Amino acid sequence: MNTSRALLISLYSAPKTHPQISPRATFLPNSGLLLQLCPCQRAHFRPIYVGNGLSWRVKSGRVRADVKSEPCDIAESPPDSVQFGKVFATSIVDDDDDDGDVTSAAVPWWEQFPRRWVIVILCFSAFLLCNMDRVNMSIAILPMASESHWSMTTVGLIQSSFFWGYLLTQIAGGIWADTVGGKFVLGFGVVWWSIATILTPIAAKLGLPYLLVVRAFMGVGEGVAMPAMNNILSKWVPVSERSRSLALVYSGMYLGSVTGLAFSPMLIHKFGWPSVFYSFGSLGTVWLALWLNMAHSSPLEDPKLLPEEKKLILRNSSSKEPVKSIPWRLILSKPPVWALIVSHFCHNWGTFILLTWMPTYYHQVLKLNLTESGLFSVFPWLTMAFAANLGGWIADTLVSRGVSVTIVRKIMQTIGFLGPAFFLTQLTHIETPTMAVLCMACSQGLDAFSQSGLYSNHQDIAPRYSGVLLGLSNTAGVLAGVFGTAATGYILQHGSWDDVFQVSVGLYLVGTVVWNLFSTGEKIVD
Repeated sequence: MNTSRALLISLYSAPKTHPQISPRATFLPNSGLLLQLCPCQRAHFRPIYVGNGLSWRVKSGRVRADVKSEPCDIAESPPDSVQFGKVFATSIVDDDDDDGDVTSAAVPWWEQFPRRWVIVILCFSAFLLCNMDRVNMSIAILPMASESHWSMTTVGLIQSSFFWGYLLTQIAGGIWADTVGGKFVLGFGVVWWSIATILTPIAAKLGLPYLLVVRAFMGVGEGVAMPAMNNILSKWVPVSERSRSLALVYSGMYLGSVTGLAFSPMLIHKFGWPSVFYSFGSLGTVWLALWLNMAHSSPLEDPKLLPEEKKLILRNSSSKEPVKSIPWRLILSKPPVWALIVSHFCHNWGTFILLTWMPTYYHQVLKLNLTESGLFSVFPWLTMAFAANLGGWIADTLVSRGVSVTIVRKIMQTIGFLGPAFFLTQLTHIETPTMAVLCMACSQGLDAFSQSGLYSNHQDIAPRYSGVLLGLSNTAGVLAGVFGTAATGYILQHGSWDDVFQVSVGLYLVGTVVWNLFSTGEKIVD
């Protein structure tokens, strides 16, 4: 067997349409040249298509093909497959393509949808389930407490037990995600908390200690979600799209609260309170099937990622290499890191109190029934979902127009602190349910601007360690949930809702000062 190399010189420009050529023939548009191979010959060409549809962009240059020749009868007529007018496709190599990436000219529209936004939407869905499974207890606790004769202090203990497990896996989840990869860690988290959700009614029937343990186990699963998500997005999303992508993912939490609060009362009335946990927990299996089939920890691991999108991501993404060791001393020595930690604590104190106690507030103070409490609780979370995406768009627009990332993060987080503080102070003067819900909606809506403030800042200051850093700051945020949720039950048993809101306002003000003094949007840890 002889091997020869065919060298063709092309002097043509980009054609408008794709000529129909056989895989065994190469047509050079505008040159009138057609390389037709004998059917027994095997030519090895590499296809390259630039642009959409069947248009080509091939520059002047040399086109090479390795041809392995075998004896054949040259007098034999060429088969129909290589006759001009019946042939179908051509393959060429552009020598100007440095990396040799290959893409298909006729990719279906659903495969042309950006893969990075597939990852964002899947993360959004995970956070939707996350808050559905978490917030259902805030509705179900009312009939559960009535059935078991629990005091407000006991209710506060049950609500806070979730945060015991949530606290344990924040830093561990960040380290795990940064070293192993976010796909596996987030998948593990969804499976774990879904199982714990399904087991909640069984544990409640067995007794209070079992319920506390299962709720803590549920927190273990949800505790790895944020660090894993942050790790994945730091690799998949360019800096110019960071605020929007994070805002969309976190709005999944808000819409999860909306879904949980809206459907829980209906399920409880029709099937009893255990049905909420069984139905919500089972949804995790659907998400897991999609996640395992479509998600990858980084663009380098995705075989279906088109070269154009891969180049865009890798050229504009700060985090590419997996982490092998964590520079704890360096990280903890930076004031902006501590600004994140303190601000996260101050922010989550108010957020978690409203997340877990809002239906109880409507029921006790506004005298609404179970269904009304759930439905009225929906509006603040809808406002947060809208405001988070609005804030993300504003932040990315400001950055694209040349405003420094530091200024953008400080503006957005200041709104996220002072806005809720103002509207919580107004609740002490309001007596009608409509105005109370309006104040809650405005408070939580402005709170959602934090997604473009402190929640985006982890990837700004330490992109390679964003999972660890989020785990670190969110540990402080979880401590706020543990102490704040339990303390609220104690305050309500010995004080009033005005006292609860005053504590939250005070912490919002502290967070505002710390954030504006010490935060930055520049990279401080490489």
